[in-house]
Amino acid sequence: MWGICLNLSISFALIILLAIIVISFTKIANRKRFNLNYLFLVGFFTVGFILFLPIFSFSKDGDGLSIFQSIVLSCMNSLKLFISGCDYGDISEIISHAPQNITLAYQAWFLFLYIFTPVYTIGFILSFFKNVKASIQYLANWNKDVYIFSELNEKSFYLAKDIKTNDKKAVLVFVGFDKKEEKQNPYLFELQAMGTILFYKNLFSINFSKHNQNRKITFFNIDYDEDKNLKDGLKIIQKYRDRNNVNLYIFSTKIDSSLLLASTNKGKINVRRINEVQSLISSHIYENGNILFENAIKNNNNDKEISALIIGLGKYGTEMLKTLSWYCQMDGYNLTINAFDKDEKSLDKLKSIAPELFSEKFNGAKIDGEAEYKINVFSGVNVNENTFNDIVEQIKSVSYVFVCLGDDNLNVETAISLRSLFERINSRPTIQTIVNSTLQKNSLKDLKNYSGQCYDIDYLGDVESIYCQKVIMNSELEQKALKQHLKWGEEAKFWEYEYNYRSSLATTMHLKAKNLCNIKGADKKTDQLTEEEKIIIEKLEHRRWNAYMRSEGYVFSGSLDEKSRNNLAKTHHNLVPYNLLSKEDKKKDSDIGTI
Repeated sequence: MWGICLNLSISFALIILLAIIVISFTKIANRKRFNLNYLFLVGFFTVGFILFLPIFSFSKDGDGLSIFQSIVLSCMNSLKLFISGCDYGDISEIISHAPQNITLAYQAWFLFLYIFTPVYTIGFILSFFKNVKASIQYLANWNKDVYIFSELNEKSFYLAKDIKTNDKKAVLVFVGFDKKEEKQNPYLFELQAMGTILFYKNLFSINFSKHNQNRKITFFNIDYDEDKNLKDGLKIIQKYRDRNNVNLYIFSTKIDSSLLLASTNKGKINVRRINEVQSLISSHIYENGNILFENAIKNNNNDKEISALIIGLGKYGTEMLKTLSWYCQMDGYNLTINAFDKDEKSLDKLKSIAPELFSEKFNGAKIDGEAEYKINVFSGVNVNENTFNDIVEQIKSVSYVFVCLGDDNLNVETAISLRSLFERINSRPTIQTIVNSTLQKNSLKDLKNYSGQCYDIDYLGDVESIYCQKVIMNSELEQKALKQHLKWGEEAKFWEYEYNYRSSLATTMHLKAKNLCNIKGADKKTDQLTEEEKIIIEKLEHRRWNAYMRSEGYVFSGSLDEKSRNNLAKTHHNLVPYNLLSKEDKKKDSDIGTI
């Protein structure tokens, strides 16, 4: 019996430890369905119980005890293990009566459990009290706006920091905080200095609805795992949809998240999907798009050429290409985009996203009242090969370069190489590149060579600049786009449907560009336009709209009849030259007016 119980106790302990390790590295732990502390406590209680059975099968006098007495004493002493309540001397003496060949092993294993289990218990209790402290802090801030973050990472840290900077009374809460991160987390000290509440519980173990109903509760599902952001977001909607003043921001670039959220009953919750890629490109072009027109190069016909180079057709590059295709539709300007990607199927992928945008019928064609652009895609070209340099050198009058290869270091190296290449051919286009690291961006600012010559490269997309209240929550562009949308639709539909949201953003961005380029009538309200100005605005706006719709994947429905429009099929009856539009549809193009 002594040997069997010793082997069982050790084996069961190893099984428990192995189970904890396996669960820790699987999606089960990530979903917070299992509490590993409870698994440990129950498991090692059983380990101790098995170990004590032979010890308490006999009294000190050697008399046999009943099965019931043995079980009760084994249970009691197994519980005492967790608080160092066992009488080590007495139990060690009983173990000395075990068979001689296992006495030493039995005593060693008991000594290990005697030391190890209380140490773990202390850690568990401390963790428990930390959650109690966080709960008390949360209740103490019952009458304040609260911002709850699903994970502590670089993105959530900078967003939380900016919120606190703009609103000193804001209450920041981080959930699911891992105590293992305490010593190595670079943001923890600063968060604690801001009075941040740290819960060691997961998001759904805390009832945040116990808060002043007149105060806002804002959730940020901002994990790096976009699928988790969406799934947890749907759970939050289900749990809090009947409560007032709840905002939910779900960070996801996936189109299926937009569709799922649009079809979900959100109740009273204001739900926003944050597509970081689209947000960056839209806000950047809205704020700095003037450089595209200012740096355009005059041609022999006295028109201005916008010649853009896009290096890399991942998420950022594709979004920039699509945006430039409609944003640069402007009277007096010609647009050429040359895009490079090492993927040999990059053009095919773009055609699947926006088939009519790349159709020979429109790409490079000159049709009155139609969008005008020329897009060349160089597939299977690597920036590290001389072929790339040869092609770039043959492209005349490049005015704008956007580098986005998916790696900060490669982006910077490529941007620097391109600056050197353009210097050799006496050209100085604007060069911008994606750099996610704020530290790296700051260190590269005003980068110069050993001769003191400035590379003059703009760095976009760093975490601190993107994840801030101005971009995520209080965007000027969004507010103006909402006003544009309210001319014909309800506010709820603006936030609920991606089509409405993106379309209104594009209209607003281009309206600002029209004013920058001094298009006649762009600064006037609709009822103030002359007939000449109406036609100018209508034709230009329709050109812009055609390019935008094609960049979103829409194609002509095959008929001018409005009934032929099918949003599910992405077909539209108005994707035709301006002169084929009805008077009513032409008027819609001049109704954009000032905002």
